[in-house]
Amino acid sequence: MGFALWLALGGSLLLFMALSGTLLSRMPVSTSMLYLLAGLAAGPLGLAMAAPVLPAHATLVEHLTEIIVLLSLFTSGMKMSVGLRDRRWFPPLRLALASMLATVLMITAAGVALLGLPLGAAVLLGGILAPTDPVLATEVQVDNATDRDQLRFALTGEGGLNDGTAFPVVMLGLGLLGAHDLGALGWRWLLVDVLWATGVGVAIGAVLGTGLGRLVLYLRHRHHAAIGYENFFALGLIGLAYGVAVLVHAYGFLAVFAAGLALRHAAQAGTDAALTALGGAQTPRAAAAAEQRVEDALHSTKPERAEQMAIDPQDASAYMAHAVLNFNEQLDRIGEMAGVVMLGLLLWAVPWLPASLWFVPLMLLVVRPLSVAFGLAGSRIAPVQRRLIGWFGIRGIGSLYYLSYAIGHGLPQQHVQTLVALTMAVVVTSIVLHGVSVTPLMAHYRRVRRAGRLRG
Repeated sequence: MGFALWLALGGSLLLFMALSGTLLSRMPVSTSMLYLLAGLAAGPLGLAMAAPVLPAHATLVEHLTEIIVLLSLFTSGMKMSVGLRDRRWFPPLRLALASMLATVLMITAAGVALLGLPLGAAVLLGGILAPTDPVLATEVQVDNATDRDQLRFALTGEGGLNDGTAFPVVMLGLGLLGAHDLGALGWRWLLVDVLWATGVGVAIGAVLGTGLGRLVLYLRHRHHAAIGYENFFALGLIGLAYGVAVLVHAYGFLAVFAAGLALRHAAQAGTDAALTALGGAQTPRAAAAAEQRVEDALHSTKPERAEQMAIDPQDASAYMAHAVLNFNEQLDRIGEMAGVVMLGLLLWAVPWLPASLWFVPLMLLVVRPLSVAFGLAGSRIAPVQRRLIGWFGIRGIGSLYYLSYAIGHGLPQQHVQTLVALTMAVVVTSIVLHGVSVTPLMAHYRRVRRAGRLRG
């Protein structure tokens, strides 16, 4: 009965979203809020379905959230088609580095001074809660490859980058607690956990995404081979990038994000080369036209039209990128459902702390806006965009992954319940508050853009 009940619950949620997704997108409620309620309803006090418990099921939670975050990071990378030299990259880089560092420092200070945590546990809490979530932030991320909005680009880039850059902080926290070797004066942490793991992770993703993307396009252009199976290609690239990175002690999250980004840019380079060969201009408008032709072909009632585009020199690159992204977005949505339902199930066993009543507002209303103000100081981001970035620091599945990772890798037992309670309180509150506010706030932002009151 248990397995059948799980299938019935999952099927009901999928059908509900298929039938009501369009209506929900116009309402002040997010899909994550509905999944959270479903998880709560399925728990011990609802349908009495078997529920995971932290720390007992930390390994299960770690691996499930790991897969969900990987799918989302690859999708985020595939959406970001802006050239690497474009000034739009500066805000997400500053958010993922300067703002994240400021967030960690403020959480660490609050953990030591107000929660009474030792330095290592406070640093670890900062690493767990610092990264914004690429899984639950789809409503405020880049819509498609031709989206050039600075707000959406900054939030997408931040979510893709800081889920990898948070790893050194987590390792530092574990090291200060005696659960990870930092080396004398922290030399091993700096050389291995920061420089090596970060740099090599990005390099592996970039090489694999670029190389395999070019190989597929070469086979399609020259030999009319390697056509179709974009779903196999997407999952294969994710698995290979992540696996190779972890095997050489690099950060797999950064490798997968870089692989998605590199694949998108390899596809764009293919489109530019084809336009040059045909005597056309390499412009964003030309690339957008190729994207639109592919979109029309994929929705055409003539399958042979899409098949022809897969090998056409002018459209093959856009076709490959669009097909991979479309498949991965669907998996991303399913992953969001699985992750947030599991989060709802976990809530029944969370020991809520009175400190959550002040820690959560501090995190969302003080730490996030101040860290964004610090990271974006002196930038050209418009005031309305800056305020929205400061609000939409969504915490979710990524934080749940880092929490379960820490538990499974030596977090001392006396700190487990505190970190679980605070992390879950922040994540659940973020899902509810950001879910309620995203539709009206983004509608207001679109009106401001249409009125021409900002650039980007």
